[in-house]
Amino acid sequence: MITFPNAKINIGLNVVNKREDGFHDIETVFYPLDVRDVLEIEENANLSRSEYTYTPTGLVIDCEVEDNIIIKAYKLLAKDYNIPAVDIYFHKNIPFGGGLGGGSADAAYMLKILNDRFSIGLSVEQMENYASQIGSDCAFFIKNEPVYAYGRGELFEEIKFSLKDKFLVLIKPDIAVPTGKAYSGITPKASEFDLRKIGELPIEEWKDKVKNDFEVSVFTQFPEIKMIKDKLYNCGAVYAAMTGSGASVFGIFNEEIDLEEAFEECFYWSGRLI
Repeated sequence: MITFPNAKINIGLNVVNKREDGFHDIETVFYPLDVRDVLEIEENANLSRSEYTYTPTGLVIDCEVEDNIIIKAYKLLAKDYNIPAVDIYFHKNIPFGGGLGGGSADAAYMLKILNDRFSIGLSVEQMENYASQIGSDCAFFIKNEPVYAYGRGELFEEIKFSLKDKFLVLIKPDIAVPTGKAYSGITPKASEFDLRKIGELPIEEWKDKVKNDFEVSVFTQFPEIKMIKDKLYNCGAVYAAMTGSGASVFGIFNEEIDLEEAFEECFYWSGRLI
């Protein structure tokens, strides 16, 4: 069985409070994006229950296999259910360190494909509960629909919001933005705009109201990321912003556009929003 984990973008990202546990409370909108990895599993009758083989291709994942988030998802379910041994084939395409949630999507889709392939019978709510044990935004990818996210990014509220008539250009420069550096210039504060109402605000008015608080800090330290955002606006984007704490930047356009040559040194994707 094969499945295709997708990325997401943050539309707006407000850092509103620093918690006593050292984490921050945020407010954001998660929106699914049609940039995808490839995940396949096959039952392996030659191995003992809950064993696995793992074959990665695509972008190199720099961690031990046991620490891979996909394997963690497999073991999490195998602890509670009688899951056969599997061969796991994984092709990584979603860039790392881009604020795109690729790892979280991979783990969530592993839960979903195991549930489907072996008829475990988990409800959406049960899968979301398992996903939330793996990562803050992991549960988003179970339903994979636009949500208002808050808390550490693990709490969701459904919103009526769609950009299906729009086109998006995604740019990921060859830059890694450490989370600590991204937070270093952040002063938590109450948000100026309630992102739950984003569907009521014409996209032409987003530029001055829908903000990513990390941009102030990240753009100061990595001005080339700001240059990408400015370039997208100069190319006609109706809205452009960094997603997450960087380094990916997206532009939303009313018409389909090809800017690949303008960003030839970067990861580039463009397409219709889902």
